[in-house]
Amino acid sequence: MIISGSASISLASSLSSHSKIPLGKTTHQNFPDGEFMVQTNFQGDHGIIIAATRSASDHLELLQLQDAVREAGATNITTILPYMGYARQDTVFEPGQSLSARAMARSIGTGTDRVIIVNPHKNTVCDYFGVPAIALDASSILAQTLPTNLENPLFLAPDSGAISLAESVRDAYGMGDTDFFEKDRISSTEVHISPSTVDVAGRDVICVDDIISTGTTTSKSARILHDRGAKTIFVTCIHALLVEDARKMLSDSGVDAIYTTDTIVTPETKVSIAPLLAKLL
Repeated sequence: MIISGSASISLASSLSSHSKIPLGKTTHQNFPDGEFMVQTNFQGDHGIIIAATRSASDHLELLQLQDAVREAGATNITTILPYMGYARQDTVFEPGQSLSARAMARSIGTGTDRVIIVNPHKNTVCDYFGVPAIALDASSILAQTLPTNLENPLFLAPDSGAISLAESVRDAYGMGDTDFFEKDRISSTEVHISPSTVDVAGRDVICVDDIISTGTTTSKSARILHDRGAKTIFVTCIHALLVEDARKMLSDSGVDAIYTTDTIVTPETKVSIAPLLAKLL
């Protein structure tokens, strides 16, 4: 039976349809002190919990769902993380800092037998769970979000380390070139971008990324592309957090449209990862 966290109800329903595995129900009881408790109608031996942990509350809910499903008799639990919060801090920059990706993974790993995580910022996070964990690459389905009539498209990665992401989308689309921006992270909040030298004049350009949060880096890239005469600028990503005024910033920088998956459901969601997940169950 599939059990969903609050942030992944739509995706869980799609996964149930594609996998033919029944979808259970979850209820919440809220207490005056701000705490909450979850209860499920889980039945069976194998529990499949799908829960994006975008917030601390989502993370606490997941831990309780794991405990509730185990309490209900599950002998095997698979935890699916469409999006794992706190996973981007995978390096200790200063003495005394926590490695939040490791801390979150360890806590999740204690309540499950297996983890499937969709496009973590770095696949090394899989080593932290303490149970078998695999990273599902959903980049190829991003091609399904794009217009079918792109002219001489250029798939542009935010840095050299993400070029495989752009190549995956290009290959799935069936045509086009790839390139990347030079990106140097100065600190956890400041990034310096050096323009690519590729000719973008008159071309459809697709900025491909795994996560877009504030949109600052992508909007800087889009301004450069716009100034160089790009015909249209599309943005596609796996996880669209789009916090604060990210949408306005991207629009003001010349981005024509944003496309994303349902790892985090937003108005920009155009394709579901459910078929990919169903193949792993």
